Amino acid sequence: MKSNNLLVISNDFPNADNKYVREIFVKEQIMFLKEYFENIYVVSPIAIGMEFLRKTHYENYRFENIHVYFPKYFNCPLFFKYCRDGWIYFEEKAIQKLIRAESLQFDLIHAHFTWHSGAVAVKVKEKYNVPLVITEHTSQTFTDAIEKKETQFIRSWNLCDAIIRVRKGDIPLFERVGIPLDKVYYIPNGYSHKSFLNLDSQNSRKQLGLPSNIKIILNVGNLYDEAKGHKYLIEAMNIVIKQRKDVLCFIVGGGILETKLKKQILSTGLEDYIKLVGSKPYTEIPLWMNACDVFVLPSLSEGNPTVMFECLGCGKPFVGTKVGGVPEIIVSDDYGLLSEPGDPNELAKNILSSLDTSWDTKKIKEYSIQFTWGVVGKKILKVYSKIGATSLRLCVD
Repeated sequence: MKSNNLLVISNDFPNADNKYVREIFVKEQIMFLKEYFENIYVVSPIAIGMEFLRKTHYENYRFENIHVYFPKYFNCPLFFKYCRDGWIYFEEKAIQKLIRAESLQFDLIHAHFTWHSGAVAVKVKEKYNVPLVITEHTSQTFTDAIEKKETQFIRSWNLCDAIIRVRKGDIPLFERVGIPLDKVYYIPNGYSHKSFLNLDSQNSRKQLGLPSNIKIILNVGNLYDEAKGHKYLIEAMNIVIKQRKDVLCFIVGGGILETKLKKQILSTGLEDYIKLVGSKPYTEIPLWMNACDVFVLPSLSEGNPTVMFECLGCGKPFVGTKVGGVPEIIVSDDYGLLSEPGDPNELAKNILSSLDTSWDTKKIKEYSIQFTWGVVGKKILKVYSKIGATSLRLCVD
């Protein structure tokens, strides 16, 4: 590689202070990768009007050798269903304008999510003739793309140089749409071991102002998508409190579902047992993880949830559902318990069981080491090397 610069294209990206944390795992990943490049350019195009809808503001920023850009572009909701080529056209136009204005030079592209970043990245690859890696993170979206043989997905996978899939069990599905498996790699998501480490539980509770004499159940996630299963967590808690009253469930995160969930909590009389505490700074999440007795993620669908790895990194048991890549990580009852999605009775049973279990924190923590960005990142670097990033080979061999 001549300049050894990486261009990252992502559907979303945190702002400078991490108060907006969508796709925080992409930022955490490049925090490891930055050591192997002169510069990393992150481009996350923002549709005009999206700042208003998300109630946030995007400004370009830089830290160390990472340059983050949020170019604005025109989009239309109808493009999602009726004219995806129009979506790609306007987004690619905004990226090309940015590349010219900033005189960006890069030798490798990594796109996160096939739609829509991967589809746009293919256009950029064609113009600049550089290798392209696409990481596919989604669950239901991916499955639908395979079953419906969606053109934008298949074209992107055919024209990129390598595909990273976060769920191992999905890899054979690529053959159904004619994608050779020798260009597909299984690499799970990871977590920052420097941020998510085992801390004293009582001290963490003290810093957060949480009670010390109860069992704390924790969920962390944005309240935008019903697929995250918050409804079933509330239903499960209604069952849990009939068995024991010394519990308190905290749901950390904000979004459009907050009002609906508040009504559900009130209608079931659980306001003393479930607290919606809103969004919290990302730097505060490790304290919440360490303050809890058990972490619960009741999702109806998932790719490879970052919070699962962060939970394990803090030595905490994970109670979740058998969706996406979760069963590939929680392979033993030593690390957590899994239930069928959408089943509050089984979820409640696992929550109660987890609260009665003496978990081996050290064993959970040791298991999590294989998912740190240091380990996962080196696997990504090897993929880069295989598709032409020759200057990286000495770093990862």
